[in-house]
Amino acid sequence: MKILIIGSGGREHAIAWKIAQSPKVKKIFCAPGNPGIAEVAECVDIDVNNIEGLFNFAIRQKIDLTVVGPEDPLLSGIVDTFKDGNLDIFGPSKRASLIEGSKVFAKTIMKKHSIPTADFRVFEDIKMAEKYLEKCFAPIVIKADGLAKGKGVFVCKTLEEAKEHLQEIMVERIFGNAGDRVVIEECLHGEEVSILAITDGQTIIPLSSARDHKAIYEGNKGPNTGGMGAYSPSHLITNEMQRYIEENILVPIIHAMKRENRPYSGIIYAGIMLTNAGPKVLEFNARFGDPETQALLVRMKSDLASLLLAASNNTLDKAELEWYDSHSVCVVLASKGYPGKYRKGLPISGLQAVKALKNVQVFHAGTANVHGNIVTNGGRVLGITATGKDLKEARTFVYDAIDRLSFEGVYYRKDIGVDAI
Repeated sequence: MKILIIGSGGREHAIAWKIAQSPKVKKIFCAPGNPGIAEVAECVDIDVNNIEGLFNFAIRQKIDLTVVGPEDPLLSGIVDTFKDGNLDIFGPSKRASLIEGSKVFAKTIMKKHSIPTADFRVFEDIKMAEKYLEKCFAPIVIKADGLAKGKGVFVCKTLEEAKEHLQEIMVERIFGNAGDRVVIEECLHGEEVSILAITDGQTIIPLSSARDHKAIYEGNKGPNTGGMGAYSPSHLITNEMQRYIEENILVPIIHAMKRENRPYSGIIYAGIMLTNAGPKVLEFNARFGDPETQALLVRMKSDLASLLLAASNNTLDKAELEWYDSHSVCVVLASKGYPGKYRKGLPISGLQAVKALKNVQVFHAGTANVHGNIVTNGGRVLGITATGKDLKEARTFVYDAIDRLSFEGVYYRKDIGVDAI
């Protein structure tokens, strides 16, 4: 098979790394890719949102399967374009991707189809939203409706803080049109887990569980980021809990999308809070999570390329999924200042030393190759991922590897996985 992967982050590097292990795959392209991906794939300079360019490239190269990493091209209709041209592609259609593209849509469909989630209200007018807040109790959650790169959710400890974030979203327009509407919802309490599943719209194959860490600072404090680390599996997801989530969240959302004339195929990602009243959905995403994908794929025994191809051509019922009996931890190395402003072009040292380590993978997220030297090129720079016989061992391996890496202003959380030990 010839595979095209779309994207340039740590998630796409992990996907490329895993697909490269398949005996069925003879060539991998990645658009636009990054220096880490270039070690296992040929990177092509086509932007993820250049759908026509990507389609024409896939036709010319006779690509057997395209795998979409980020959400933007999904919401722009890349899957529809490729399928209209009789090309196999893994991901949901434009209409189905709205499950991630609009928090208002996601909350509304969950309420309509009795999928457990937090109580909420939707507002288009800031005065009405502020008036509603006066009747609420803190903590409370404010969400921008549209895409905001994982930064559009605010857990507010006071109502004054909630009003400040409403002002930022709806008046200052820090997320642009994504802030045309906001969701105000109750703050759920409990432990958070990520459950991903592969589906062709008929069959659902859940992946192993993972735990993401979105807050920038240790102890889950500070503003949300795209994700500062993850571990897999979650100690909280027993076989019984897994079955409950499948029966009450995963299967119902796929059925609901079908009934809404938005049939869903691809990855469905459920961010779930395990509350005293049972699991409740925080959000749905329409693609592989980042950095959960890094933590998951190093534990996957099965052939990922075969699984994704089966999902894209509706033969998932014949597929099987196996996992290594291991635990994994991914820790994100970020640029100083992230998720705010940060510098680029800073040299990274220690990459060759870490490559030599057993049970450790370095996934590039925001890097560039400048005259043969790897430098920083984003907020989240690297995802260092290690496996071990248990979580404690995986943590030891990953932080030992991180000690060998450095770039000016490097920042990372030192508590990834601590809550499970």
